[in-house]
Amino acid sequence: MPGMVLFGRRWAIASDDLVFPGVFELLVRVLWWVGILMLYLMHRGKLGCPGGALLSSYLIVLLVLLAVIIGTVSAIVCVSMRGTICNPGPRKSMSKLLYVRLALFLPEMVWASLGAAWIADGVQCDRTVGSGIIATVVVSWLIIASTVLTILIVFDPLGGRAAPGTPLGPQPLDSHESSQLLSGLRTAATGVWETRVRLLCCCVGRDDHTRVAFSSTAELFSTYFSDTDLVPSDIAAGLALLHQQQDHAQSSPEPTEVVTHSPGPFQEADLDAELGNCQHYMQFAAAAYGWPLYIYRNPFTGLCRVGGDCCRRRTTDYDLVGGDQLNCHFSSILQTTGLQHRDFIHVSFHDKVYELPFLVALDHRKESVVVAVRGTMSLQDILTDLSAESEPLNLECEVQDCWAHKGISQAARYVYRRLVNDGILSQAFSIAPEYRLVVVGHSLGAGAAALLALMLKSLYPQVRCYAFSPPRGLLSKSLYEYSKTFIVSLVLGKDVIPRLSVTNLEDLKRRILRVIAHCNKPKYKILLRGCWYELFGGSPEDLPTELDGGDLTQPLLGEHSLLAHGSPAYSFSSESPLESPTRYPPLYPPGRIIHLEEEGASGRCSCYPAARYTVRWSHESEFSKILIGPKMLTDHMPDILMRVLDHVVSDRAACVSCPARGGSSVDLA
Repeated sequence: MPGMVLFGRRWAIASDDLVFPGVFELLVRVLWWVGILMLYLMHRGKLGCPGGALLSSYLIVLLVLLAVIIGTVSAIVCVSMRGTICNPGPRKSMSKLLYVRLALFLPEMVWASLGAAWIADGVQCDRTVGSGIIATVVVSWLIIASTVLTILIVFDPLGGRAAPGTPLGPQPLDSHESSQLLSGLRTAATGVWETRVRLLCCCVGRDDHTRVAFSSTAELFSTYFSDTDLVPSDIAAGLALLHQQQDHAQSSPEPTEVVTHSPGPFQEADLDAELGNCQHYMQFAAAAYGWPLYIYRNPFTGLCRVGGDCCRRRTTDYDLVGGDQLNCHFSSILQTTGLQHRDFIHVSFHDKVYELPFLVALDHRKESVVVAVRGTMSLQDILTDLSAESEPLNLECEVQDCWAHKGISQAARYVYRRLVNDGILSQAFSIAPEYRLVVVGHSLGAGAAALLALMLKSLYPQVRCYAFSPPRGLLSKSLYEYSKTFIVSLVLGKDVIPRLSVTNLEDLKRRILRVIAHCNKPKYKILLRGCWYELFGGSPEDLPTELDGGDLTQPLLGEHSLLAHGSPAYSFSSESPLESPTRYPPLYPPGRIIHLEEEGASGRCSCYPAARYTVRWSHESEFSKILIGPKMLTDHMPDILMRVLDHVVSDRAACVSCPARGGSSVDLA
């Protein structure tokens, strides 16, 4: 629901968010009250010491004060349980209760200060009583400090603009005042988000690229969040409902539209060949991450294998390789790829905004010059990811309407300049002129590798690219079609990154708004059920999100309450992704897509003992929605992708009678 308005400003917390913190405080307060009562009853005969009368009065008043606070918190919890997310009417008394609760902090602080002063005076009484008073003072100040911290967390810098009387309902879309108000909110929100990003990335440099990335990131966040009035718990509840709704739809016996066609024998053989190539080149994409990923994959032996080289002086073998590599990184690269020092042309771990680490090596097994670009590993890389505007891509080809993700495009241009202008590729092909060029990468590195392959296509017509878990919001439609001839993407399960784009995020926001507006359960029950479902599974069928009467072309009243000033950017008319703003047109993933899809219900963790995967060519439209699930993040991890890919390839090689229709299934134990 919309954030609460207290003291004339909006806060990033709703009136139904106080159930869990209230229950926790209630538990602490009741235990505290019982402990003080037992202390007083058991030791009141020992309060005849100097200052004992004052101490007795202190305990009695503390018991009364705690009883009043317990009653107030109980009322807050009961009221917070009422209504639904979009029906705050039963909770209209919440603001008054919060004013009372905040007012009670004043006598509590005074009494805690008196207790601290009593301890400082060193009044000699029973040691147990003294210890109880010390514990009371400590608990009081801990609760006060936690309350202050909570206030700082839920403080909304833009809340002062939500003055009392400001209409929260939808305004006419042609209203000049509404447009001015929305524009002012977005401008202010951009400034606030830029300040937040600068604080979070305070250790990042202050060059021109970094300043541009700060502005781009702030613009993205302000554009996404400025037209809705949601608090974080609303989003969490919406995601929990969407996951159950999604699983319910998958388990429904109703037929679903199939967008892929059954592959013929040629396509099946091509799939096997490309899977083998993916398995081979994934080693280079993983090697580009350096020693952190290697030690993560080999927690018991990794440090021993690469640790010696970290402290060892450089040998002449290292001097054969160009770049600014570190010994720890280079040792892990050798271990991951199985190559020799002399097989590497250049290894760079230079890392700045829009400038990614990469390596260039000679792969004699596949007779290729491999360029591997590293994925996200630093704050600078995250800023590159979040520079999500589109910019034109100048290519020497006949493709029209060439647009790409700005941050990744800038990173690809940097690697291109290093490879071509610095003569790195020329050096590699002077050693092995008959080899072909292959560009690989994972995640952010996959996006940069795909754009780099597009840039190098005119110089190296035989270039190939293998993009592992690439971001969806990368290429315009025309570039996506063009890239199918020489780029192959690999996606595992419900990995969120190949489904992540500004367009899909807008669609996710709309689905969250709709599902919570149609839900008739209180938020605390949604969150409890959602946590249980994520941890232990269960049946998703009993959902309070189904509509009684067909599809709606207009929002329900509850949905209106979740829009900030009737933002015109919100659409209710279809299930297709929302039309993005001009700066964020729809973008697509690169190349042909191989999808390793887990059959049946996904396991609740990445260590699920057995899984069965279907391997098939997929269309980009199958990744046009963000899927919610426990593996949406773990399926993106390079070590998990490598493990699944190794098992899939080995099982397909051992299979003599794999199905030839609709993809192939293999077991992963």
